[in-house]
Amino acid sequence: MSMLSKEAGTRGQRQCETCEFRTLRMFCNLGPEALADFGSLGTQMDLQKGAKLFKEGEPSGGVHVICTGQVKLSCTSRDGRTLIFKIAMPGDVLGLSAVMSGTNYEVTAEAIQPLQIKSINRDVFLAFLRHHGDASLHAAKALSEEYKVAFFDARRLALSGSAAGRLAGVLLEWGKASSCGKAEMRFTMALTHEELANLTGSSRETVTRMLARFKRDRLIEVRGASVLIVAPDRLAQLAV
Repeated sequence: MSMLSKEAGTRGQRQCETCEFRTLRMFCNLGPEALADFGSLGTQMDLQKGAKLFKEGEPSGGVHVICTGQVKLSCTSRDGRTLIFKIAMPGDVLGLSAVMSGTNYEVTAEAIQPLQIKSINRDVFLAFLRHHGDASLHAAKALSEEYKVAFFDARRLALSGSAAGRLAGVLLEWGKASSCGKAEMRFTMALTHEELANLTGSSRETVTRMLARFKRDRLIEVRGASVLIVAPDRLAQLAV
């Protein structure tokens, strides 16, 4: 079972209709009727950094929509090695594929920042999809988007010619996801250099060296955990 019941507190419902991330994510951008029903579903929860939403191999009990914060999605091999697949952002729906297919969760979802999430029981969520055809279509599109992201991530790891290119691609992805459509690309770096290395198929030393190079070349600015993408076009050239 997930650790949510032990680690989370319940709070008032967040207003889905006024959420700034809704139009930027595939599933939550629903029509008025479906959105009103969706806003009344589930339980709003606050989670601390390090909380597990669900673990790899557990039966799928429901979906979790990220309202604020970031979540690390990872899996572990039999010999204990961990692979980070993705950093999920506000508006992402976690556990969607497992709930839709009725299978176990494929990954472990761990908060890397304090979170606010909406958790919806599997049966309730599936009933909502059956009632709202547009929501079912959005769920299918969200699954398609997950596939595309997984494909491009695998392509980046397998075919990118340099560690700098892989790291530049990750930083750009986070900058775009956190910008909410604004020109400024600023995000909070919630991963360690070791975890960044895991995500980009590099070594910790290489990540540290590349970040120092990006700062020196004025591609990024770093103040504590805050990262500002200064030259997105130049980072994009590296990421090709």
